[in-house]
Amino acid sequence: MRYLITGGAGFVGSHVVLALLDAGHDVVVLDNLSTGHRKAVPLGVPFHHVDLLDYEATSAVVAQGPWDGVLHFAALSLVGESMRDPFYYLRQNYLTALNLVQSCVAHGVKKIVFSSTAALFGGDERLDPIPETAIVQPGSPYGESKFMIERVLHWADSIYGLRSACLRYFNAAGADPFGRAGEDHRPETHLIPLTIDAALGRRPKLKLFGIDYPTKDGSCIRDYIHVTDLAEAHVKALAQIDDRSVVYNIGNGHGYSNLEVIQSVERVTGRKVPWEVGPRREGDPSLLVADSTTLRQETGWTPLFGDLDRIVETAFLWREKNPNGYE
Repeated sequence: MRYLITGGAGFVGSHVVLALLDAGHDVVVLDNLSTGHRKAVPLGVPFHHVDLLDYEATSAVVAQGPWDGVLHFAALSLVGESMRDPFYYLRQNYLTALNLVQSCVAHGVKKIVFSSTAALFGGDERLDPIPETAIVQPGSPYGESKFMIERVLHWADSIYGLRSACLRYFNAAGADPFGRAGEDHRPETHLIPLTIDAALGRRPKLKLFGIDYPTKDGSCIRDYIHVTDLAEAHVKALAQIDDRSVVYNIGNGHGYSNLEVIQSVERVTGRKVPWEVGPRREGDPSLLVADSTTLRQETGWTPLFGDLDRIVETAFLWREKNPNGYE
């Protein structure tokens, strides 16, 4: 099969590229490199340096089909930043996706997998874990932008027959177990790599944004899904959308608190993590844990790296080997 990956130079996208290559498929990557890294794209994989805001350039790449599917990862993804600059997030994420979907329809693409988010749910503590049937109530403009794109895909299916898989995943973490790819955000905002860097003395004290949440230890609880397991879910989702569209939540189904992440990093690295308490961040729910029953039942997907220490270990080994990331 031949697939186009937008955002394929980013964290999740680059791991999905590896999963598709490992499965014997051909891939082409489109990325504007605003947050991705050219070196994250494996040698020999065709690469287009294109911004999805440019409809003509986007359409020109999509026209180079036929494609057995398109996988869309390119997006702004910081909840806190979206609270500070909501219109930028809403405009950027919506218009880039709209240009891509319109190009797919124009050039006869039949299948698209969309990187959606658990931020659609806004953190209803009464739901633990959260099923796909939960009421969508985004707690941030970032989450709202993803839901807007899901609605675009709904109408693209209803009117044009473009089948889609909207994968609402929770906290992607870890790194390729073979060391081929890892997490390198500039600046880094994700808890596990920040905690590892604090343990290694590469950054000042880790700041936990609030420890007064209604949880077992006062810190936020999240469902961490290993990025390799997440990538495998994308491969399996492609096989489900030949004649229908689907929506899946993806996670391990078990939540870990921020303080438990610190303890895991200390176990894996053998070092103490210096940390301090900061104020809560706007848009942060106290609890987000996924119910992935539908995905498991319909595709046979099972996470292989569900243990938090194993997730942290792969992230640690990659960051230890690549202290400057991809640079």
